[in-house]
Amino acid sequence: MSEHSPTVTVVGAGPAGLTAGIYTARAGLDTHICQDESSILNRNAHLENVPGFPAGVNARRFLDLTRQQARRNDCTVQAGAVTAVRTTGDGFVVETEEDTRESEYVICASWADTDYLAEIDGLDTITRGSKEYLAVDDEGFTGVKGLYAAGRVAGEPHQAVVAAGHGAKVGLAVIEHSEIPFYHDWVAPEGYFTDRGRPVPPGCEEIDEDERNRREATTLEQMQATFEARYPDPPTQHPAVRED
Repeated sequence: MSEHSPTVTVVGAGPAGLTAGIYTARAGLDTHICQDESSILNRNAHLENVPGFPAGVNARRFLDLTRQQARRNDCTVQAGAVTAVRTTGDGFVVETEEDTRESEYVICASWADTDYLAEIDGLDTITRGSKEYLAVDDEGFTGVKGLYAAGRVAGEPHQAVVAAGHGAKVGLAVIEHSEIPFYHDWVAPEGYFTDRGRPVPPGCEEIDEDERNRREATTLEQMQATFEARYPDPPTQHPAVRED
């Protein structure tokens, strides 16, 4: 990692925002995720179509696990809705209900609402019904230097696995544009590179059998503890549904 770690603020802590943050943090960028508790997954009764869960998974548990993964990889996840993003000479100022922070990069991964970006000039938006999306290129770039969008606000399909994948893609774009040395986020078996006379590329890691067994044991312990009981909280209902 360089002496200066580029700063990234992610607006939104659903699958897109959390996954983008996991990638940028693992690459060495100082990553802060703003969470306003409004991920649409909180309304999902049971998440059926995410790879790795043959019988589906409780959507709120899935969010909790992804949030834990972000924190484990050194993301800061802080509650508080973003109220405004403004450009500065060196990047952005991001204002929340609680504080203000400066950031070189911003990844918008919120719901399809761009009101908090109203003070940024040069943004193109696309309106479809009541939703407003950010116009982006194939890497999630908005056209404003340092500003990206991932997931639903970028017009991606309304599915958790698609949002997560797009978050990963946008996170990788930010890493590339930050000029942090990076090849591939991959944990390889010992000797995969070095036994061929190659240095381990930036972002990659070689681990021996003992370390592999240790990591797998940690995974088993955590997942067994996570799934030993039903998730306690029910889904939230759509606000338009009357609750008698």
